[in-house]
Amino acid sequence: MKKNEPLIRITKRTDVSVKSGIIVRAIAIVLALIVCGIVTKLFTSDDPVSILKTILHGAFGKGRTLVTIHDIAILLCVSLAVTPAFRMRFWNIGAEGQVLMGALTTAMCMFYLGGKIHDTLLIVIMTVCAIATACIWAVIPAFFKANWGTNETLFTLMMNYVAIQLIEYFLKIADKSGSNVVGPNLLSHGWFPQLFHTDYLLNILIVAIITVVLHVYLTQSKHGYELLVVGESENTARYIGLNVKKVIIRTMALSGVICGIAGLLIVGGSSHSIDSNIAGGRGFTAIMVSWLAKFNPVYMVLTSLLLVFLSRGADEVSSKFGLNADFSQILTGIILFFIIGCEFFINYKVHFRDSKKAAKEDK
Repeated sequence: MKKNEPLIRITKRTDVSVKSGIIVRAIAIVLALIVCGIVTKLFTSDDPVSILKTILHGAFGKGRTLVTIHDIAILLCVSLAVTPAFRMRFWNIGAEGQVLMGALTTAMCMFYLGGKIHDTLLIVIMTVCAIATACIWAVIPAFFKANWGTNETLFTLMMNYVAIQLIEYFLKIADKSGSNVVGPNLLSHGWFPQLFHTDYLLNILIVAIITVVLHVYLTQSKHGYELLVVGESENTARYIGLNVKKVIIRTMALSGVICGIAGLLIVGGSSHSIDSNIAGGRGFTAIMVSWLAKFNPVYMVLTSLLLVFLSRGADEVSSKFGLNADFSQILTGIILFFIIGCEFFINYKVHFRDSKKAAKEDK
């Protein structure tokens, strides 16, 4: 035993099986729910079992299942958008702004062209504009990164705030009442049609198709391989003849396209309204979804399901027991703390120095 060995050492695990990882995550979720029950018990007179039932009802109660699935689909769509860039080690923190830009142009098309052209043509124009705008919004930081090595994290983060201000400007123009929201009464045209007389089904189907296509793109295509190589080492990528600048810009353009679709689905397919909080923080939550799923589109379905289920359940607990709206955020934070914490123990092992053994060896 070395005399200078630290009290605590952390080493990388290499032997964790898929089964063990699932078990650890399941235990973390159960512990998180128990802690949430205890915390809520301190503020209410209800028992923890009733609280857990409330969480379940909040996500999958009567008339809520389809809404929950839709929320999962939208979060999954944004998570898919950030994944190609993350696999390339391009830290795109601007998905929130890119979704907002897609939502903004969708709303503008509905506001200015609604009732003047047929709704079918309007939806086509909305789609093209939403995708193009979000794509451009994503390519701007990629262009600067590729040519001048700017910090993509700060660049994309700052563009979120620009997008918010652009929406605020549109709201003041479109709605003179000062309500800071343009609702269905002003955006009454260009709504996505129902499938089988069911709301949101078209949105869910579109996201399902994107999930399959992106999975194939990342795992089976040449472009998917190239962005991995660039992420591992730009010098290696250049050595084997890859155009690094082209790969960076192309990958971020893809992220922008998917974010634009997400903004389109939110405004045209579900809310039929717009405000500066229309993305609902999904651009940041998507980072966690993508990371927890190891940048795998298939695993992201489960991760999105978990986070949306827990979030809606926490909201229901807060509402049922008449607690402050921020209380649901406390519950969500507790749950995320356990989920993220378990990832540490899945990937790393903590070693403690054996003081007795060290004392014997020092003699």
